[in-house]
Amino acid sequence: MASVVETHGRSTGLVEVLDRVLDKGLVVAGDIKVSLAEVELLTIRIRLLVCSIDKAEQIGLDWWRYDHHLSPGKQQLSAENAELRKQVRALERQLATASRRRSAASFPR
Repeated sequence: MASVVETHGRSTGLVEVLDRVLDKGLVVAGDIKVSLAEVELLTIRIRLLVCSIDKAEQIGLDWWRYDHHLSPGKQQLSAENAELRKQVRALERQLATASRRRSAASFPR
């Protein structure tokens, strides 16, 4: 029975820690440099931010909305948008041609 209480206490503590991290945010930053004979060959900069989506939006992070790898269907919408723009341009050209023909017909030379 004592182990059940301890497990419950630990899980509650973990939930509280996770809740606080997601609410406030946690940043882990570091650099990895690979050098050979004092010549830097590679530098990797690591930045990790752990927080809730609400907190990320509050601090101005919303890159996932515009990343086509994370937004399924976005490529299809972009293609559809491009096709609709083409159709609008074609209709505008037809309208301009028709209005020029009407203007030319109303003023014979």
